[in-house]
Amino acid sequence: MFSSLIKRIILKRSSVEANFSRLTVDIVKSGQSRRGLGIILSVEFPEAHILSQQMDRELTGKQVTVYTLQHYTKLQNLGFINMYLSDFERLCSRTVETVISRGNVIQVKFSDAMNLILAPEYGGIILFHKKEHPISEKFHLKLGFTDQTALTVTLTGMGIIHALADSELSHSYVYQRDFSQTASPMDENFTLDSFSKALLGKNVNLKTMLVGKDAVVTGLGNSTFQDVTYRAGIHPKRKASELTEAQRRKLYDAIRLVIEQRLQLGGKIQFIDFYGRRGGYEPAMGSGMAGKICKVCGAEVVKLNLSGGQCCICPGCQK
Repeated sequence: MFSSLIKRIILKRSSVEANFSRLTVDIVKSGQSRRGLGIILSVEFPEAHILSQQMDRELTGKQVTVYTLQHYTKLQNLGFINMYLSDFERLCSRTVETVISRGNVIQVKFSDAMNLILAPEYGGIILFHKKEHPISEKFHLKLGFTDQTALTVTLTGMGIIHALADSELSHSYVYQRDFSQTASPMDENFTLDSFSKALLGKNVNLKTMLVGKDAVVTGLGNSTFQDVTYRAGIHPKRKASELTEAQRRKLYDAIRLVIEQRLQLGGKIQFIDFYGRRGGYEPAMGSGMAGKICKVCGAEVVKLNLSGGQCCICPGCQK
């Protein structure tokens, strides 16, 4: 009976996560505004990869002594944090074995089959704190380690902070979505041929094919989508099936280029890494550019609604 109850609880939480992209709530607490933290945009594949590598280097071998959760009520009600806060007690006395990422999701693997799943997809800051460094009170989760260092996680938009046992990972929407068979942008199997075949015959707009649970590649968000479609010269409302062979190649090349540059430059300029450093990549097209002049053709950038979100495009370059 008890295991059945737990299963129902996990499934309810997964149901909330399944509606993830449709939620438009501001979860930032009073005194923790986006202006105060800087405008932290989505953490996508490059930023999650950077964070996971830094976290793996710093945290592997460390043992958790204590956890602190705060400002969690809204997050908990939406399923962004465990329904039972006592779930995080299962991380105490556990040792970090490794930290990996796939898509937008970071998995901190602990001893005794425990995990911390982090997906600050719509904005978040994950920071490492040395023992002599003061810690800001503006966080949602803090893990303290035996060597008196600490990890803090702050969501500035929709995201996930879940403590889950291995047996519970199958009920995590974001984990199942990104740790899946769907190609990752830097995988060997993400080739031009496989990408082209995935787009052929699909009578849906490009955003559906590149962003979200039905995407043919994992780890891309609206930020990357705007950037790559602009670089490829393709209007974002185009149907995947309408693209020519040359356009599919341009789109594929743009995805690889943007991902590689963001990795090389430490993420987007709005991104903050594990050590508090900002990224250096500036997108060629993205949110907030409406009204600016395209550097390529001189047209005015416009904003349009697309698949429940907004997208900036150049009407001169993108056809």
